Amino acid sequence: MSKDLKELEKKIEYKFRDFHLLIRSMRHSSYVNEKNLPKYECNERLEFLGDAVLELVSSEALFFENSKRPEGELTKTRASMVCEPSLAFCARQIDLGDYLLLGKGEEATGGRKRDSVTSDAFEALIGAIYVDGGFASAKEFVHKFVLNDMDNKKLFFDSKTILQEMIQSEFKEGITYKMLAEFGPDHDKLFQTAVYIGEEKYSTGTGRTKKAAEQEAAYQTILLLKNRKK
Repeated sequence: MSKDLKELEKKIEYKFRDFHLLIRSMRHSSYVNEKNLPKYECNERLEFLGDAVLELVSSEALFFENSKRPEGELTKTRASMVCEPSLAFCARQIDLGDYLLLGKGEEATGGRKRDSVTSDAFEALIGAIYVDGGFASAKEFVHKFVLNDMDNKKLFFDSKTILQEMIQSEFKEGITYKMLAEFGPDHDKLFQTAVYIGEEKYSTGTGRTKKAAEQEAAYQTILLLKNRKK
């Protein structure tokens, strides 16, 4: 069961003039199919538009952030900022999955927490804000919920690489990731992984894939090591 969308409005600090646009942005195709609604009533068209708006806003921000960065570097950074895991991370920060309108099958198989579903809905939300309030409103949303705290987000997205570099420069021992446990049925599984430096266990992470669990464990280990230095 999805949460009240009025609550989502408060969370994103944007009030829709056309509330139906917000509803449509949260409608997954499985919900539309189940309710026998026209295909265009799902969020895919808004996602298409939101993707373009997001690319333009993030490109502009990167362009003016550093006037000397070459095109190749800008392209690579933008790709990491707007990729599926990044947008799913942003969606989790506003609990977007809780507000999705899903079909029963998609609901039963963990669609609310699936990165592909939540990242698409996040782009659809950007598209809905653009249609409702224009480019300035959409740009403000992207800056507030995507381009905010980029240093911390980069730390999370590149956590395994960053941790590996930290370990090589500061430790004699190597780093290993060990699976601790698996939870839930096959269609909605959670994995828990721990980071070991040498024989010592540092932090654990949980995720819907083994890779996501390792990423979370690496991120938590980086934060732990940084705090120890303070």
